[in-house]
Amino acid sequence: MGMPTKPFYLFSLFLITLTILKLTPQANSSSDYTKLVYKGCAKQDISDPSGVYSQALSSLFGTLVSQSSKSKFYKTSTGNGGSTITGLFQCRGDLSNVDCYKCVSGLPILIDKLCGSKPVAARIQLFGCYMLYEVAGFPQISGMEMLYKTCSGKNAPGSGFEERRDTALSTLENGMASSNGFYTTSYQSVYALGQCEGDVGSSDCANCVKNAVQKAQVECGSSVSGQIFLHKCFISYSNYPGGLPKTSPSSSDWSPSSSGSGQNVGRTVAIILGGIAGVGFLLICLLFARNLMKKHDDY
Repeated sequence: MGMPTKPFYLFSLFLITLTILKLTPQANSSSDYTKLVYKGCAKQDISDPSGVYSQALSSLFGTLVSQSSKSKFYKTSTGNGGSTITGLFQCRGDLSNVDCYKCVSGLPILIDKLCGSKPVAARIQLFGCYMLYEVAGFPQISGMEMLYKTCSGKNAPGSGFEERRDTALSTLENGMASSNGFYTTSYQSVYALGQCEGDVGSSDCANCVKNAVQKAQVECGSSVSGQIFLHKCFISYSNYPGGLPKTSPSSSDWSPSSSGSGQNVGRTVAIILGGIAGVGFLLICLLFARNLMKKHDDY
């Protein structure tokens, strides 16, 4: 069989170009709410020669996952006496029930994968949800205990960012006092979000968020974005000098290596790849037309 004709070869390149365009990542993708933020795994493992704990834990996970399609917070216990295991999940307040279920349904697998053998307590925090469990008798910690923080980039001194951030965080504090445990706000270029665990009362929630705000101001300083996770609440803030997003920020906006430009980088890459593909398509069309004209002249 001879080599393919030039028109056929050019047409193949055209199809390849279309494939590249189709596979190019889109800049405006949905929030990556399943991205891992942090894990917490107790050092002590469950002693379970009879398999009682394993059965109770499996039952607990099944209940939590099934409830995540109906609610954004659920807490329950399973087992009896010393073998009782208490667990809960919570989704971010702006997630739909469908997205909440998608987020929570992968947590039991992640706990097993990230924590290895069954610890007496574990907590996995994703960008959009978290799940935790603990065996009866596990030492309790204060609701104000800081579990994790991220502080991203540094803002240019003298730009007035810290004043804008503090105003946004102050508005967040006030809003949380009268909210149902989840609140978002913005001031000029700064977006802020806060959430308390579902069983925390309004007064305790407001105190928890106030504590988290104070820690953010001290721990993150002039960072352009940050997350503070306390045991019973968390807050996030980020600066958007190019304008606030129309939807909730994606996980890339809060990543430790980000300086609030994650979306811009993605958009730039998409534009470059799209432009390259577009130029390639134009060249292919021109070559194809030239080939047809040459064949016509030969006749």
